Amino acid sequence: MKAKVLINDFKAQWRCVRADTLKAVDRVGQSGWFILGDEVARFERKLAAYAARRYTVGCASGLDAIELGLRILGCQGKPVITTPLSAFATTLAIVRAGGIPIFIDTDNSGLLALDKVERFLGKNRGIHYVLLPVHLFGHSVNLEHLRGLRESFSLTVLEDCAQAIGASSDGRTVGSASDIAAISFYPTKNLGCMGDGGALLTDREDFATLARALRDYGQTGKYRHTYLGMNSRLDEIHAAILSDALLPRLADFTERRRQIAAWYRSGISSEMLQIPPEPHGSRSVYHLFPILVKGDRTSFQDHLTAQDIQSAIHYPVLIPDQPALRAQPYTIYGKLTNARVFTEKEVSLPINPFMSNDDVERVVAACNSWGKS
Repeated sequence: MKAKVLINDFKAQWRCVRADTLKAVDRVGQSGWFILGDEVARFERKLAAYAARRYTVGCASGLDAIELGLRILGCQGKPVITTPLSAFATTLAIVRAGGIPIFIDTDNSGLLALDKVERFLGKNRGIHYVLLPVHLFGHSVNLEHLRGLRESFSLTVLEDCAQAIGASSDGRTVGSASDIAAISFYPTKNLGCMGDGGALLTDREDFATLARALRDYGQTGKYRHTYLGMNSRLDEIHAAILSDALLPRLADFTERRRQIAAWYRSGISSEMLQIPPEPHGSRSVYHLFPILVKGDRTSFQDHLTAQDIQSAIHYPVLIPDQPALRAQPYTIYGKLTNARVFTEKEVSLPINPFMSNDDVERVVAACNSWGKS
C-alpha cells in the first residue's frame, strides 16, 4: 500500500534536519541563555543577509511581526489598504495596531490587485494611507508597480511576506519595496520553525531599534520602559534551529517546490480544474499550490482522499465576512469578485519538498481523472 501524499510532511522534515536540530538545541542548553541572546542575534544577521535587508528583528509570530511593523509605521487611526483574501492575522494585526482596514479585490492570481488600488488612490487623494499587500501562496505582487504607488501617492508600505520568503518580482526580492516587511516562521511556512516565530525586515536603523524595544516590553534598557511594548521575543532555541537546520536548506527546499509546481502546471490537463496564473514577473516559491474547481469541490476533495492524497482549502471565508469584524470599522472598495471566486472554488494540492516524483505523478493522475466516468 502506498503512503499518503501529505500537504506537509513534518516527519520527513524531521528525518532531514534531526541531527542539526539536536546539535542546535544542545548548544542552547549548554549556554544557559534562553531569551534574546547570541542565537537570536546570529540568526537575525543571517536572515538579513539572505533577504538583502540591513536589519532583521525576530519576534514571537508572524502576526506580531505585522502588528509591530504597523505600530512602528504609526498606523493608529489611519486607513490601511489590504487584501480580503489572506490569513485573518493580516487584518487582525491592522485592528490591533489601531488601523482601519480598507479591502480591495484581488487579481486572478489571488493577490491584491494593484491596478484597483491605484484607481482607489487616484480618487481619494489628500489622505495618508498605509498599504499592506500580501505575497499570497508564495507569489510576489509586482514590486515595480508597488514602488511606483509608494512614490506617486506617498504611501507607507508594509509587505506581508509570511508565505513568500525567497520569492521575487522581475529580480527584486519580496520585502524590498517597503518600509518594513514581515515574515512568519509558523511550521507550515517555507522557512518554518518548530513552533511559532516571526521577524521584521527593514533598512532603517531607527525602525530596527524601536522594534527591538517594542518586542521586549518597550524596554530601551533594563527596567527602562520607554514605550508601551509587548512580549514578543523569538526564542533562542527557535533561532538556533532556524539558523543551523532550516535556513541552510531553504534554497534546496524552494527549488523542489518550484519543480513540483512546474510539473503540476505542465501535467494537469483536466477541463474541470483551473490553475490560477503565476503573476507576471513573479518568481514564486509556492508555499501553496491553489487550483480552482469547476463543480463540487467537496466531491473533488473526496476524489483525492479516496486515492490517499491530502488537500486543503485556503481561504473559505473572506476576511470582511468574518464575525470578528462585525464590531470593527472597515471599508470595502468596489466588488470583491475575484476574491470570492477563490473562497468558493479554491483547493490546495500537496506541495512540499519531501514529495517523491511518484507522489507528484499520483496527484497529477488523480486531478486528470476528476470528472471522468
